[in-house]
Amino acid sequence: MAKSLVLERKGQLSLREIALDTDLGPDDVRIAIRTVGVCGSDVHYYTHGKIGPFVVNEPMVLGHEASGVVTEVGAQVRHLKPGDRVCMEPGIPDPTSRAAKMGIYNVDPAVRFWATPPVHGCLTPHVVHPAAYTYLLPDNVSFAEGAMVEPFAIGMQAALRARIQPGDIGMVTGAGPIGMMTALAALAGGCAKVYVADLAQPKLDIIAAYPGIETINIRQTPPAEAIADATAGWGADVVFECSGAAPAVLGLPQLARPGGTIVLVGMPVDPVPVDIVGLQARELRVETVFRYANVYDRAIALIGAGKVDLMPLISLTMPFADSIAAFDRAAEGRETDVKIQIEMPDA
Repeated sequence: MAKSLVLERKGQLSLREIALDTDLGPDDVRIAIRTVGVCGSDVHYYTHGKIGPFVVNEPMVLGHEASGVVTEVGAQVRHLKPGDRVCMEPGIPDPTSRAAKMGIYNVDPAVRFWATPPVHGCLTPHVVHPAAYTYLLPDNVSFAEGAMVEPFAIGMQAALRARIQPGDIGMVTGAGPIGMMTALAALAGGCAKVYVADLAQPKLDIIAAYPGIETINIRQTPPAEAIADATAGWGADVVFECSGAAPAVLGLPQLARPGGTIVLVGMPVDPVPVDIVGLQARELRVETVFRYANVYDRAIALIGAGKVDLMPLISLTMPFADSIAAFDRAAEGRETDVKIQIEMPDA
């Protein structure tokens, strides 16, 4: 048994050995984990013990944003070999399910997702994972960037849902990690400019360093007023709601142009009010996002081509031995932090 980061129960983490399933099937690969990102959902399980219907009822290994090195391949695996540097898509669907056959495996009710009860995550030295959801990293993409593919894939899914046309003006409400990833994906997808609104100036300063990004501090200027001034009263072509905050959701109709698009990315903790008439009056198209499907290849290609640089979003990297401290830091929610990563020791 290997030492792993285990969420024992709400509010209690430990670094200890735990029995995990490490049997290698013919279509699997064994991976030595190198870098793991600390996600807000991991932190939420730590601080609250549950997310919606997913409740931590027994010890669970955390972590789902990961990169590593292949150490062994199953008998049927052809596209990967030991020594390959890879990142892994953490959701494993049932390939025979109706959702998977439709190409929407992210909403497959049978999907098994790392660090979602009762499925263990990847903050452990080695994991076994289906080769079909394990992706080769280009030589110029680091392990740190490889571990950023997972959150960036959510931004990619949002950009694809928006059906961006070249030259569109985009707007993102919420400058958390996913909001920033969505803004960068929208730029890569064809937006001429993306406005990002938040109340945390340090986060706005981080994303404002990217060309094509303009920021709005909602403590100083109402978002609707700012986007109206920027677009001569027309509104944004595509609006991505990434905060999950009730006031932001309620105010969405005032941000989009007539006939524009709203993409709901952030997930409110509780049900929130929606201005349906406001949406109708502009005939706004509303799209929703839950994780991602069929975008990992595209995300890796953009990073590898230098079209998207995610390194400025990595705020801190801590060794695995200090992973409990890393989670405590993430739980503080510092306005200067975007993504905290944990680095595993070389095997």
